[in-house]
Amino acid sequence: MTDATRHVESSRSAAPNSLIMPDDEAPLARTTGRHSIPTSPITTVPVDLGVIQPRRRLGVADLRVFPVALSGKVFGWTADEQQTFDVLDTYFAQGGNFVDTADSYANGLSESLIGAWMKSRITRDDIVLATKVGKSEENPGLTPRSIERAVDASLRRLGTDRIDLLYLHVDDTEVAFERTLLGVDRLIRAGKVRYFGGSDHSGNRLYEARIAAGMLGVAPMVALQNEYSLVHRREYEEGLAKVAQQQRLAVMPRFALASGFLSGRYRTRSDIRGYRRGSEVARLLSKKNLRILAELDRIASLHASPVAAVALAWLLTKPNVVAPVVSATSPHQVTELAEAARVQLTRHEVAELDRVSA
Repeated sequence: MTDATRHVESSRSAAPNSLIMPDDEAPLARTTGRHSIPTSPITTVPVDLGVIQPRRRLGVADLRVFPVALSGKVFGWTADEQQTFDVLDTYFAQGGNFVDTADSYANGLSESLIGAWMKSRITRDDIVLATKVGKSEENPGLTPRSIERAVDASLRRLGTDRIDLLYLHVDDTEVAFERTLLGVDRLIRAGKVRYFGGSDHSGNRLYEARIAAGMLGVAPMVALQNEYSLVHRREYEEGLAKVAQQQRLAVMPRFALASGFLSGRYRTRSDIRGYRRGSEVARLLSKKNLRILAELDRIASLHASPVAAVALAWLLTKPNVVAPVVSATSPHQVTELAEAARVQLTRHEVAELDRVSA
């Protein structure tokens, strides 16, 4: 029985490419074990498949990541242990190094599966590991005590001594930001967390957090994870893009493929029968959104690339966007999504996608 399987039992008993590189992109150091090997200023690293893969700097943080982050949301939920390992193996083989999960995903099982995979497959330094706290049943909210207990539990499940990027999974308005920031800063000083960011925070709350961090002299947020895609642009572009630019926040769009709609697989109501997120996709079957798919089809055919890869490549042309966060349940899906790192969108193609999705 694996560690992850043991966690399943305990959980049951406990509770039912066109990459338009940023101007300030820094040279990458490829990590092998504990040694850093400088590479070229265009931030590329060699991988096992013989393909040169890009790396992007995560805002002001000293982290370089593959431009497509792999979400662990389905691990332990719709993807069992073997499927999870297959997906992670494929992602890593494609050059991926940025894994995103949360303590609330599958009641912690997602973290346990990722931890078991890392233990059996790779060295910890080969992965940039992100997780979130604030939504778990055991440690809800963002009081300093809750955050500390949540992080310690995540570290145990992940089998590691530090989290590279910790997200505040909720905007807990019942807790003063000062208390939350002091709690996170203690974890950073203890070496348990390297950097942190917000998830689904409004622009005003991000300003409040930055002001509080400055007054307290503690570490500020470096990253932001909010919904952003070709079919959901307004919230980010009209409210958060300016804040991200001013605070130099690295942006990791979530729901980057709009619940799978932008993969191009779901175009009629008959296509979504039996799909677990069918009700979400059904709301997107509008004339405007189908025109977006048509334009994605046209561009994808020119590049001989999957539609999903083109949709992600469009996001990667936007200022401050570092790596969209996407889920996969099969190696084939991972390969399609990773193609976004190699799609060479022209400025005209970006403009056409801007226009049709405006």
